[in-house]
Amino acid sequence: MSEVKKRYYRKYTELYPLVEKIKLWPSRKGHLHGVKSIQLRGKYIDITTHCGKQFRVFNSRHSRAARWLRNKWASVPCPDCRVPEWKLEKYSTTFFSAHYGKELVSEKAGKNPSEGEEA
Repeated sequence: MSEVKKRYYRKYTELYPLVEKIKLWPSRKGHLHGVKSIQLRGKYIDITTHCGKQFRVFNSRHSRAARWLRNKWASVPCPDCRVPEWKLEKYSTTFFSAHYGKELVSEKAGKNPSEGEEA
């Protein structure tokens, strides 16, 4: 079998691109929920999980959910969401570094109109 591929992302990214990429949400009880849909609405994010829960959170780099995802404090999958084993393994091989890794940038967040487009 091949080695497990490690993924490196920048540590201090906003919550929206992090949840959009990983598709997991840490609850305050320590469960990992599977994210069914995520929508950016200004400064807030509307999240729907596979177990049917819907909520709105603030898009922040230092929020509880962002810290819990980066530090992997939530590790037990939600029994109602049925998070697949491959997704949990992929999440366990994901690392966050302040100076190394892919920058997760939201495509829906504001782009500079002078970059990349010509009239």
